[in-house]
Amino acid sequence: MSSFIVKSIGGALNASSIISTKFAAKRAINLFASPRKGRYNDYQKQIINSAFFEETRYNNMDIATYRWVGKGKTVLLAHGWESNTSRWNYILKDLQAQDYNIIALDAPAHGRSDGKQFNAILYSEFIATIIKKFQPEVLMGHSVGGMASVFSLHNHELPSIEKLVLLGAPAHFTGVFDRYKSMMGFNKRISKGLDSIILDRFKQPVSYFSTANFTESIAAKGLVIHDKKDQIIPYEDGQLIANRYKNAEFVTTSGFGHGLKDESLTPKIIDFINA
Repeated sequence: MSSFIVKSIGGALNASSIISTKFAAKRAINLFASPRKGRYNDYQKQIINSAFFEETRYNNMDIATYRWVGKGKTVLLAHGWESNTSRWNYILKDLQAQDYNIIALDAPAHGRSDGKQFNAILYSEFIATIIKKFQPEVLMGHSVGGMASVFSLHNHELPSIEKLVLLGAPAHFTGVFDRYKSMMGFNKRISKGLDSIILDRFKQPVSYFSTANFTESIAAKGLVIHDKKDQIIPYEDGQLIANRYKNAEFVTTSGFGHGLKDESLTPKIIDFINA
C-alpha cells in the first residue's frame, strides 16, 4: 500500500473523528489488526506439503500446525506479521539435519489458522496451547512472533521451554502502536481512542505490554538476534530486550534486514539449541 493511500485513509479517519471519535478509532484498530496477506499462495503451499498437518482448538478457533518429525529436541517455530509457516523454509533443512522434532504454527488470521483479525495476545494463547500439547524444549519466534512468544511464557507456566530464540522482535507494543499511528498520520483524538480500546479490551494500558520487561520473568535461556539495518523494528528494540533479558546472549547483524533469513546465522542458532 503506497504512502499516499495510507495517508489518505488516515486523513479520512481523522475527518470522521470530528463527528465520532469512537467510530474512527474502531475503524483504525480494525485496520491495524487486519493482515492484508499471510494466507498461503501456491508456492508457499509446496513448502509445507512435506509436513504432517494438524489442527488444535483454542476457544472455538482452529490453530494450524505443521510437524516434521524427528527424534531430537522438539523445536516450535512462530512466524511474524503477514507471514506463515513457509517463512521458515530457509532454515528447515538444517533443522531437519539435526533430527529435531520440528513444529510450526500459523498465527491467528494467517496461513490456515482461523480468524479475521490478529493481536499478539491472542497469538500468545495460540502458542501456549501448542506448547502444552507438544512440550517443546525450544521456542523460536520472528518479529511479532517473538513478542507473542515472550507474552506466552510470561502469562503461562510452560516448564518444557528451556531455550528461547528471538529474531527481530519488538521490545514493546508502545513502539509498534506509535509507528502505526505515525504512518497513518492519525490525530490526537484517534490516538487516544486507540489507547482506550486497548485498555478496554485487554484491561491494561498499551505501555504494559512490553517484551523487554516480560523477559525479566523468563527462566529459559535466550538468544536475541537483531539487525542494525532493520527498517521495521528498530535495532534499539533488540538492545533493550537483551539488556532486560539477563539470561540471554545478544547477536548483532548488519545487512540482513528485518527478515534475518541468512544461512550464516543458522549454525549459531543450532549451537545455541544444542548447548
